[in-house]
Amino acid sequence: MHFKNFIISSIANVILFFLMLITIQNSNYKGKIKFINIETVPLPISFILGSSFLTGSVFGSLIFNINKSKN
Repeated sequence: MHFKNFIISSIANVILFFLMLITIQNSNYKGKIKFINIETVPLPISFILGSSFLTGSVFGSLIFNINKSKN
């Protein structure tokens, strides 16, 4: 049962990722991510926000499924 929930959330996140890639094709606003002394290439702001949302969604579903399987 828990594996089914994980598969459904994974499919939803993959679909959202591809929709995000399609919608940010003509984004003019670019930014860089700075972490410690590392700096990325200029990326569209919408890609940075969308990827952080999807990362949170993936980790949230993983934590939920891990906690649910312990009970």
